[in-house]
Amino acid sequence: MAPSGKNAAADFDLYRPSEEHDMLRESVRSLAEAKIAPFAAAVDEEARFPQEALDALVANDLHAVHVPESYGGAGADALATVIVIEEVARVCASSSLIPAVNKLGSLPVILSGGEDLKKKYLAPLAKGDAMFSYCLSEPDAGSDAAGMKTKAVRDGDFYVLNGVKRWITNAGVSDYYTVMAVTDPEKRSKGISAFVVEKGDEGVSFGAPEKKLGIKGSPTREVYLDNVRIPADRMIGAEGTGFATAMKTLDHTRITIAAQALGIAQGALDYAKGYVQERKQFGKPIGDFQGVQFMLADMAMKLEAARQLTYAAAARSERVSAGGKGEDLTFFGAAAKCYASDAAMEITTDAVQLLGGYGYTRDYPLERMMRDAKITQIYEGTNQVQRIVMARNLPQ
Repeated sequence: MAPSGKNAAADFDLYRPSEEHDMLRESVRSLAEAKIAPFAAAVDEEARFPQEALDALVANDLHAVHVPESYGGAGADALATVIVIEEVARVCASSSLIPAVNKLGSLPVILSGGEDLKKKYLAPLAKGDAMFSYCLSEPDAGSDAAGMKTKAVRDGDFYVLNGVKRWITNAGVSDYYTVMAVTDPEKRSKGISAFVVEKGDEGVSFGAPEKKLGIKGSPTREVYLDNVRIPADRMIGAEGTGFATAMKTLDHTRITIAAQALGIAQGALDYAKGYVQERKQFGKPIGDFQGVQFMLADMAMKLEAARQLTYAAAARSERVSAGGKGEDLTFFGAAAKCYASDAAMEITTDAVQLLGGYGYTRDYPLERMMRDAKITQIYEGTNQVQRIVMARNLPQ
């Protein structure tokens, strides 16, 4: 029977965020427009870290909202984390990698770390005293992450790490690094373990920042581990469980890349909508032409489909974190990331087209958004790999 009466609308909340989530969106959007957007173009142009964004996010406790309250964090759920990343990415994709990568880097500790390790590393992250990065990929181990060469050799109460990690987001800025390393070469993926490495550990150094197409404000560098000797209690979980932890982490954090893609696409659509209402050709706004209207309709439709899929995946992520089973999180995380990033690339490309020659110049933000969107199809698993993941984990 369909609900009826005065409260029917309020009772049917299946497909919309809660009032608290809507209020969070409003507050993050206001903050992002006031404190982050004014610096976005300069951050991109100068390829510099968005310090203003970090300061604003830390001041408002939005830099790592996922950290549980028991470690001094905000204890935000997965959907709230998505909304924070989405709203920051709407004005500056580079800045959105602060909350996104803080989750990526620290989630292995949350999922598999012991209590002492959680207290030691999550509390400074929650306070804003440190950032966290994630070191999985290597020069010869990208999509085939299990083919990594970085080694960790036990030496009494210590492990000695040697190797190179590549494509590490926020490397050199972050204080803590979750590093995957081989502890038993005979066991391939089951011989990989996870560790927390600190920036100040002897033997840790960084390569030059990569010169990238987009997200230029977020440094991407190699991390060099040269006889880095760390206490054995910095291992995350049991020996040999690192790869499983890494994959479990990505099930949750691919949704944050979907969120970043949503934000970039929303920013592009919002700007294009405003432009076509003001730009006049043939005596009327170009937004009055049916061809332009069809483009905007398709952009908005793809964006909303991506958002619904991403939010559904975030809800599954939260239920799994609470101990739920049978959520098909691997499929939904991959699907959200793949679909939202493909949509973002299409939407930003069309937004550039709607501005014509102006869209192609750096005087307008859309070419930056288009460049930033591209990486969402590549990192945390290329969209080709996402399709493999989905095919192997089709919902029952």
